[in-house]
Amino acid sequence: MQNKQRDQWNSWQAVRQKLGGRSGLVIVRVPSSLSAPYASGHFEASGSVPYDDDSDFDDDTEFEQSAISVVTDGTTPIGATTIRLRIINASANLAGVRFSFNHALYETGPAISIDGDVWTVPISPTVRELIPAGSDLEFDRPTCLCHLAEDRGMDVTQDAITKGTRPNVSFIEATDYWNQLALGLL
Repeated sequence: MQNKQRDQWNSWQAVRQKLGGRSGLVIVRVPSSLSAPYASGHFEASGSVPYDDDSDFDDDTEFEQSAISVVTDGTTPIGATTIRLRIINASANLAGVRFSFNHALYETGPAISIDGDVWTVPISPTVRELIPAGSDLEFDRPTCLCHLAEDRGMDVTQDAITKGTRPNVSFIEATDYWNQLALGLL
């Protein structure tokens, strides 16, 4: 952030205040493109598509279509350590990939079984919340529900001499949220 960019400083401080230190929740995108199961074997950008009748939204924009499409095959309960995944549009290898569902981040292990386009794989961590059958999973841009790692994790020194700063922020997964959800407290 540059000192002359007042709007950047104001935005940063507003987000910092909104998070309220470690108590706040924030959705963090998790880089995964190097291991993502793109059908082509390399990065593919998301595309835009119209409605089935070729119409767009009222503002003339189209739907964003993910490059990777994988859905659950059957319901996956809270606490499960395996999941059944059906490939719609992805590479033929779902081992060692990351995905998210409702901002709960998972990573798959080696295949337990493969039956056509259905893969049964172990996942880590255990399932945070029930994943209904046929759920779309986020492989293109997985996310993780997090807290700031420290209460003062977004503090930034305003240094008039260097004319700017490059702040770093650290996050940790909000496991307390998932625990409260599993206990029915949320």
